[in-house]
Amino acid sequence: MNILAIMYALNSLLMIAMPVGLAIFLTRRWKLGWRIWWIGATTFVLSQMGHIPFNSGMTLLLNRTGIVYWPPLAQSIFNAVFLGLSAGVFEEGARYLVLRFWAKDARTWRRGVLFGAGHGGAEAVILGLLVFFGFIQLFVLRNATPEQLSQLVGSGNVELAQAQLAAAWSAPWYATLLGALERLFTIPIQIAMALLVTQAFLRKNIGWLFAAIGYHALVDASAVLLMDHIGMYWLEAIVGGFAVVSVIVILLLRQPEPLNSDGNPQHVPTPLNVPLPEPIEETSDTLENTRYQ
Repeated sequence: MNILAIMYALNSLLMIAMPVGLAIFLTRRWKLGWRIWWIGATTFVLSQMGHIPFNSGMTLLLNRTGIVYWPPLAQSIFNAVFLGLSAGVFEEGARYLVLRFWAKDARTWRRGVLFGAGHGGAEAVILGLLVFFGFIQLFVLRNATPEQLSQLVGSGNVELAQAQLAAAWSAPWYATLLGALERLFTIPIQIAMALLVTQAFLRKNIGWLFAAIGYHALVDASAVLLMDHIGMYWLEAIVGGFAVVSVIVILLLRQPEPLNSDGNPQHVPTPLNVPLPEPIEETSDTLENTRYQ
């Protein structure tokens, strides 16, 4: 096994290990448990259950319209805006609904961070597993003969498959780590967007949800629009710029939390809506009934 094989395996391992390590650090540091993290992870899965079919259906629908005849630049801009908005609406909308009806106790900065870490962590772990599966395919097919490839991809796609395999195994070693680098940048972006949605409840202003949708759309649309026009390294640099902005947003939204004597945030229980008994009118009869109570 050469250095490239090791680096490809390391890339997928880091994509999985980084979000899990962050979750372990946050839950132990703040002693909040794993519940909020798992709710955030589930939120990502739920959002994709609507997001992916929606994009697939709209692609089939739009391919039957006049958009397919637009100039390439106009098509690229439309695709970027559409895909960015769909990602923002589904993911941030799912976050809002989960916070509204499920994670009702996620109303502090720390819980918002953990909620966002779960969302971004699930995305990173799932992609890491897919990347690892792709690495296994690359490794198995590395020395495949044209006859073997034709059985897998068809005789008409053998040359394309050979070119893709050659490119993958001739890439510089540092290029194999771009997936892990992107996850490193994306997780703080997801945390920042989760905190923006959380502000809709903390500040009782729905405008924060639309701010999260807009920011999500901007990040995704920028990546889609620039993907075919700049190199991968410059694209990751732009995502890194969004990560820096997101860290600033995270710090700006930080609010002090009441602490216990051990330095941990106090848990403020939600008051129960128990109706108070109606006042009893003081009469000679009621006073007589309560004399010995």
